[in-house]
Amino acid sequence: MRHLLVTGGAGFIGSNFVRHLVEHTDVRVTVLDKLTYAASRESLADLPTDRVELVVGDIADAAVVDPLVGTVDAVVHFAAESHNDNSLADPSPFVQTNVVGTFTLLEAARRHGTRFHHVSTDEVYGDLELDDPGRFTEATPYNPSSPYSATKAGSDLLVRAWARSFGLQATISNCSNNYGPWQHVEKFIPRQITNLLDGGRVKLYGAGANVRDWIHADDHSSAVWTILQRGRIGETYLVGADGERSNLEVVRQVLRLLGHDEDDFDHVTDRAGHDLRYAIDSTKLRTELGWQPTYGTFEDGLAKTVEWYRDHADWWRPHKQAVEAAYAARGQ
Repeated sequence: MRHLLVTGGAGFIGSNFVRHLVEHTDVRVTVLDKLTYAASRESLADLPTDRVELVVGDIADAAVVDPLVGTVDAVVHFAAESHNDNSLADPSPFVQTNVVGTFTLLEAARRHGTRFHHVSTDEVYGDLELDDPGRFTEATPYNPSSPYSATKAGSDLLVRAWARSFGLQATISNCSNNYGPWQHVEKFIPRQITNLLDGGRVKLYGAGANVRDWIHADDHSSAVWTILQRGRIGETYLVGADGERSNLEVVRQVLRLLGHDEDDFDHVTDRAGHDLRYAIDSTKLRTELGWQPTYGTFEDGLAKTVEWYRDHADWWRPHKQAVEAAYAARGQ
């Protein structure tokens, strides 16, 4: 594969993937991104223009999508509306982007016979009890609980149907929670880091008992590239780095890294329908395709992430006030 179309490539996870390709391969990349509030030109601005091209457009617009898909060797589909709180306030953009947008891309890939990789989330599986010793696997039934996860589940099922019914050369990956550079400050980890860097306080939903399985975006990127190269067509692979931490543990680690008392935070109103625990079993990806995460521990990756936000205040600070005002209006 010499030329990829990366949808959502100016967003958080997508831009990290594009950067991974530039650093570790000689692949040429066309990025298709609508440049919504959660994306940024800055995340791609320093990349070589002979390797990376940005096309501003909507994945639900067939007139934009079709000619792009027809010129590349593969599509890597990151583009999604992904913030749970926003999906509870207004589900409609999630249906349009995550379902209609995926359908539009699939139809273009079918017309042109283009390889397709769909990037999804572990949230399609619902949640686990906090004391459940198990983890999600590729065989776990879907049980989404929010408009976000429901629309991602729908998009996954579309990909599976197009692979089975039309022979589309497709794979799917479902990944655990990502963290790292270029993540919008509305998200959990960058919100806490930037609160402290701005002289504010950490905010914790409820008691902070909810558990997420964290992976650095760099490791997610290497997993997607591995699947694209060696994954079996029609298969789903779960991506995780054994990074289970409660929200309370995460905020305490952020506080320690920034020199604050680990109990110096505010409890705020919990999210409606807040999933209890996510946990990924990535055995299939590791044994079949030989993938391994490169970050030794979550704490190592988090420390580097804190430093990145400290060094890039000019990027996130213009958005910070509006994000906090929206949270405050919800009592969070």
